[in-house]
Amino acid sequence: MIDRPFRSALYIPGSKERALEKARNLPVDAILFDLEDAVSPDEKVAARHTLKEALYQGGYGNRYCVVRINGLDTEWGRDDATEVVEMDCDAVLLPKVNSPADLDALAEITGDLPIWAMIETPLGIINAAAIAAHPKLEGFVMGTNDLAKDLNTRKGQNREPLLYALEAALLAARAYGKVIVDGVYNAFKDEEGLKAECEQGRDMGFDGKTLIHPAQVDIANAAFAPSEAEVDLANRQIAAFEKATTNGQGVAVVDGKIVENLHIVTARATLSKVAAIAALDH
Repeated sequence: MIDRPFRSALYIPGSKERALEKARNLPVDAILFDLEDAVSPDEKVAARHTLKEALYQGGYGNRYCVVRINGLDTEWGRDDATEVVEMDCDAVLLPKVNSPADLDALAEITGDLPIWAMIETPLGIINAAAIAAHPKLEGFVMGTNDLAKDLNTRKGQNREPLLYALEAALLAARAYGKVIVDGVYNAFKDEEGLKAECEQGRDMGFDGKTLIHPAQVDIANAAFAPSEAEVDLANRQIAAFEKATTNGQGVAVVDGKIVENLHIVTARATLSKVAAIAALDH
């Protein structure tokens, strides 16, 4: 898996020069430059060139830059894929991935460019493990709006109707060491609701949250970053375990709880994430 944070992944329309400019100064970990849903049909060709120029000009720092193209079954998809190879981006994002064959078709055009997959269809969930195993696949982006539509379900409290799908995709991503970011929260003015959904996604195991508005960035960044209490616990667990092993013991006790090697792996990962966040040049 990529050794960097993906706490926040903000969608930016590829057709909007002002939004493309503003994104250069937002404290996001990743930008999903969108040529698909956020761009109307009559703007799609122009958006491709607008985005290419913005990426050429640069200024996005250490933000991970991903371009979401239109599906290859649309009139714009293959041209998007051809153009994205020439863009100064880190990866290409393919919508509505149903099987590894969709990634094969894209890779024939994009070559060595890393691929991310939108997991937003019933077939995408059913085939999540096979998709995650693809050698060009770098990460999953959950498309919860489209998934809910295709399932004919309502998200409900705590997204209960979607939990199986979310967990299936998460299991697949973790099995093959891929990044996975949670779906969007539509009510961008509802800060408490966003915070709760970010915390749910974090506790499930997602790496971060896709966002539709800059106002959501700080909440996502805070939710998916280790807290001061977690950092303190990680340091104390490592110190106690190292002392225990020096004394020939295989376990330690911290706050009345057993600490084994598996806890130290998690503790070191927590500290590594803190260091990686600090290293980002926002």
